Amino acid sequence: MLSNKNAMATIAVKDMPAARAFYEGTLGFKPGGMASARVVSYRSGQSTMVVYLSDFAGTNKATSATWAVGAELEAIVERLQAAGVAFEHYDMPGAKREGDIHVFGDFRGAWFKDPSGNILHINNA
Repeated sequence: MLSNKNAMATIAVKDMPAARAFYEGTLGFKPGGMASARVVSYRSGQSTMVVYLSDFAGTNKATSATWAVGAELEAIVERLQAAGVAFEHYDMPGAKREGDIHVFGDFRGAWFKDPSGNILHINNA
């Protein structure tokens, strides 16, 4: 029923100007077809991400969105660090850390938060 349909990430935020500054200025997204004081959409590859105002923003303690960036992982981590992004560090079974990157054998990933506390993830998949 849904397996051949595109999915989109929907990310709740507390402060739309701060969110837009982060998603557009820091992460480099450009507003898509929807933009207002309460909601903005962004194209991310072939998918869409919607960022919207919500009283429940930042309450999710799990990953909100993931980007598979392949071999660019280290370079993207470095660019985000240079832009002032602080990375999260987690104790996970089977993982070791190389700087801000968690390593699980061949799989490598890094997590960071947006201004509302949403957890975002990039990995080498």
